[in-house]
Amino acid sequence: MRILYLADIRFPLERANGIQTMETCHALASRGHQVSLAVRPDTNDPTRDPFTFYGLRHIESLHVETVPLGGPPAVRRAGYVAFAVARAMGRVRQDVIFTRDLGVASVLVRLPRLARGPVVYEAHTIAADEAAARHEMLTATPEASPTKLRRLAARDAGVWRRTDGYVTITHGLKSEMERRFGARENIAVVPDGARPGTDAANDGEAGGSRAPRPYTIGYAGHLYPWKGVELIIEAVTALSDTRGLIVGGHEQEPDLERVKALAVQRDCARRVTFTGLLPPAEVAARLRDADVLVLPNPSSAVSNVFTSPLKLFEYMAAGRPIVASDLPSIREVLTHERNALLIAPGNPQALTAAIRRLNDDRALGKRLARQALSDVAEYTWTKRAERLEALFEALP
Repeated sequence: MRILYLADIRFPLERANGIQTMETCHALASRGHQVSLAVRPDTNDPTRDPFTFYGLRHIESLHVETVPLGGPPAVRRAGYVAFAVARAMGRVRQDVIFTRDLGVASVLVRLPRLARGPVVYEAHTIAADEAAARHEMLTATPEASPTKLRRLAARDAGVWRRTDGYVTITHGLKSEMERRFGARENIAVVPDGARPGTDAANDGEAGGSRAPRPYTIGYAGHLYPWKGVELIIEAVTALSDTRGLIVGGHEQEPDLERVKALAVQRDCARRVTFTGLLPPAEVAARLRDADVLVLPNPSSAVSNVFTSPLKLFEYMAAGRPIVASDLPSIREVLTHERNALLIAPGNPQALTAAIRRLNDDRALGKRLARQALSDVAEYTWTKRAERLEALFEALP
């Protein structure tokens, strides 16, 4: 199968979008498909090899195609969309044109069906809902105008009705799309993934014996306010025999300094390690430096139903016990007392109590970690590729 993946992002990109895009394309190519991934140029000097950056083996069936774009953002965007149209209608017909870019999808579905391959869109949220909530979710983000929200809502509805295939990352998002826009054919729920884990729970580290040191509370990902990272600082403050390990945070964004300032304010900064952004290939090893991994999302319009955090599956593969917010989207993967401890969202006392329980009961931590490690076998990138492949093959 010839698959064109359109991603209007600088590449390689250290954020979850870039990781998920590369891992998905690599997994599809590894299953024998010819995959072309079209991206914007790397802004790093010197430019980085995507395979090396993401820690993946080179594979000839995956071609990373860099679209030469320059100028201000609006000009780059217009150039990429024009490229996407040209590639979709090119002489070499694509068996599938796949994207998680709503704007690109909305343009492609307007092209004559006989002149392009089938278009499949992967939704990670409802665009208008996310835009309406962004000023609360992200630091220094203005409110979206009513005009923009109406435009995004119309775009979501049009892509839902007119794409040949549709992917959501949670069942909750699928149900909400159906409630708003009606039922449709050729839709699949395909969560994010992770690389297969190793039995770190059996190496004496996850709830077992190890060199004496403070119990370490780990987190990986963005530090945006809607991610709830502040709760980890509160837990380290309340538990004087623990340390914090926070992997992520961009030095050019205000969130890293905001969380560091909170640690200073709470007088626990000496017990919290901030790694900043790390290459994706290094994150898994750092997660195994923790004794418990925390997913502290507060309740929000995005977290409750739509989100399928990449870190959730990376946590499961790390072989460490997990404490996560008890949200409908999280419960699609985690079950309280089976493969994680689920707590009331946004409740620092509940988080502290769960961590204290795991610190006191190492056998419980090992049991939860092993079960999560077993369960993540259904959420590998290969499994994700298989689910996508089944949808692609069913397209008319």
